[in-house]
Amino acid sequence: MSEKSPFVVSADWLQERLQQPGLTILDASWYFPFQNRDAKAEYDAAHIPGAIFFDHEKTSDPASSLPHTLPKPEAFAAAASSMGIANDDTIVIYDGPGMYTSPRVWWMFRIMGARNVHVLDGGFDNWKKAGRPVTAEATRIAPTAFVADFDAARVASFDQMLQIVQTGSRQIADARSAGRFKGVDPEPRQGLRSGHMPGARNVPSSTLADNGYLKDLDGLRRVLGEAGVDLDRPIATTCGSGITAAVITLALESLGHGDNVLYDGSWTEWGGSKETPVATGDA
Repeated sequence: MSEKSPFVVSADWLQERLQQPGLTILDASWYFPFQNRDAKAEYDAAHIPGAIFFDHEKTSDPASSLPHTLPKPEAFAAAASSMGIANDDTIVIYDGPGMYTSPRVWWMFRIMGARNVHVLDGGFDNWKKAGRPVTAEATRIAPTAFVADFDAARVASFDQMLQIVQTGSRQIADARSAGRFKGVDPEPRQGLRSGHMPGARNVPSSTLADNGYLKDLDGLRRVLGEAGVDLDRPIATTCGSGITAAVITLALESLGHGDNVLYDGSWTEWGGSKETPVATGDA
């Protein structure tokens, strides 16, 4: 059997541990308006027993003009504490389709100091299809004390990305679709130019999973290699707004690649600027 990421857990694994002390389950679903899905309404109607809803918009920096930007460490700690999450909890994160928005929250908790964070392989849609337990019952939360230990070196700023593009000091792996990367499909957000950062490689997040299940390690290595990503070199991941970039980050970390950063502003910031260089066409 092919080896899987140490950061994903199966539905069987989670179902066997639903009542286990120290286990925190987070529903980190989020959708664009055009997807016609309301993440909070879906959570209220049905969620994994014991799951807590993670609100991407509320757990972001209110001072930023960019969508769902990483919050300040003290704000993240306050939010995690209010959700009853402690640093040494076993945290399992899921989203609707699987390997979409849950890796973003996996990444957030890891860089903020959580020690044992996983993503549910297959997501909630597959959980429901398999007839596994769901509930509409509100989850009781006992506030605790999450202590943020922020690893700022894992987050790339706009100025750092400018330098990366200019010097090639890191490879750039872009998780957006091929059409958006090439500049032939419009961006879902208004006012953004189309295309990609010069020198970037395209690794659409959808290519790293099958039906919401993260590919095995050989599959991840193959997808990244075919995209031209060299696992022996430093990498910066990016996407539209910093969410699906974390799918690439999850793949990299699963393969033992630790010298990677995530560009939180991503294309919303880069493509929204009139002064940044933009390339179109293939990588």
